[in-house]
Amino acid sequence: MSRPNQFAEAPLPLFESDEVVIVPAKDTKPPSYLRDHRQRLRERFMIGGANAVPEYELLELILFRAIPRKDVKPLARLLLETFGDFNRVISAPTDRLRDVTGVGEAVVIELKIIEAAAHRLARAKVMKRSVLSSWDEVLDYCHTTMAHRETEHFRVLYLDRKNVLIADEEQAKGTVDHVPVYPREIMKRALELNASALILVHNHPSGDPTPSDADIIMTNQIRDASEALSLTLHDHLIIGKSCELSFRSAGYL
Repeated sequence: MSRPNQFAEAPLPLFESDEVVIVPAKDTKPPSYLRDHRQRLRERFMIGGANAVPEYELLELILFRAIPRKDVKPLARLLLETFGDFNRVISAPTDRLRDVTGVGEAVVIELKIIEAAAHRLARAKVMKRSVLSSWDEVLDYCHTTMAHRETEHFRVLYLDRKNVLIADEEQAKGTVDHVPVYPREIMKRALELNASALILVHNHPSGDPTPSDADIIMTNQIRDASEALSLTLHDHLIIGKSCELSFRSAGYL
């Protein structure tokens, strides 16, 4: 088998976070002030929605279910300090979540349920719809699923002849600065699905969506392979933390 090509970007520095020791609470009935706090927070959320609570309180609401008899505010703040923001907490790899003092399996499960739900909701807005007429939803979906990953992921959106999204598949996972890409497998899968067009998507964990030379070379190779099979490569999106780059819009395609 030929060696895979790789999308690449500059290596990222490694960061270390100070750990805060959170002593597990005894399995006792929560004090009244804690019950009152949770009730007030739930009511404020239900009345005002997500905009009525800061990120750490939104995390508290999730943690309530996993840790029913303990003040979870310190853990919510620790998670935000460790990963940076709410989205990165939810998207963090399970092994890194478990490394945070105070996080047990129940917390990991609750966070991953929220992540899965977010992905399902975003995906439902684009599947079986014309991609070109719902482009904003496609971008939202790509950001939801990929913007906060700590390693590079490469996925392909397969479209039919009416540009309706018929499959969204992750083709490869990589490291913080590259991901292996197999053009032959992409073409093979497109033929299996009877697809007529493709959109390539991968993320840059650094947050900067500027394409590397390897990104450009590989995109051109996939474009050439697509043309040989009468497939259309509509675009290649590089997803950063808060923005994306379209190869088509930037003039690379």
